[in-house]
Amino acid sequence: MTTSQVKFIKNSQIHKWKTSCSADELTAVKNCAVASRKIKMIYKSGFASFVALKGIDLNIPQGAIQLLMGPSGSGKTTLLSILAGILTPTDGSVHLLGKDITRMSSKELSKFRLENIGFIFQGFNLFPALTAAENIEVALNLKGIRGKQARQESLELLTKVGLDNKADRLPRNLSGGQKQRIAIARALAGHPQLIMADEPTAALDSQNGQLIIELLCDLAKQKETTVVIVTHDVRIKSFADYVTHMEDGLITDHPV
Repeated sequence: MTTSQVKFIKNSQIHKWKTSCSADELTAVKNCAVASRKIKMIYKSGFASFVALKGIDLNIPQGAIQLLMGPSGSGKTTLLSILAGILTPTDGSVHLLGKDITRMSSKELSKFRLENIGFIFQGFNLFPALTAAENIEVALNLKGIRGKQARQESLELLTKVGLDNKADRLPRNLSGGQKQRIAIARALAGHPQLIMADEPTAALDSQNGQLIIELLCDLAKQKETTVVIVTHDVRIKSFADYVTHMEDGLITDHPV
């Protein structure tokens, strides 16, 4: 297969992409916050292998809220992890904010994730020995925000998720829903351009789930933050700009 090297300018930087894509596809990559091409993922164990993703193309515009839905085992979380740079695909490419993260070194990718991506994990991933506020401050510290400024921003984020009165509580003294809201507040630390969320409302009741989704919508519309959410929660479909259904490692449709 003959490849061509295409140069394009985004944010005053020149990036190179070796590709066989059409002009329309290249325009999509430049204009989208997230653009994946022919993403495949094969897990191997000994002589056995499992194809989790079978060639995924997905474009997500800047400032959009994108849901990934489908049954368990459909490949949603694997795709999210690849889009977030946590997993490396077996084949294909992922462009985030105009940069091909599948060509980055480990050091470059770690720096890019730290500067641009906020993660919301289904299992919370809170530090058990740190208070709610301190869990958020750690994320801010990693982004170069420390001291009084970190404390103030941490408390502001806790207020946004309705937990300013739990700032000094340890995770063991909080409910599952409260832990999830702290995890969400931590993901918002430092105003990342991309939010990747795995079942962010799974541990929340209807009222708190709506509070969180409205907060993410506000970020998307006012700050042009792009939000990608894996979910089974049909209650939040109405908040999304795009809903993509997956099954057996394939995208089955793109309903809006």
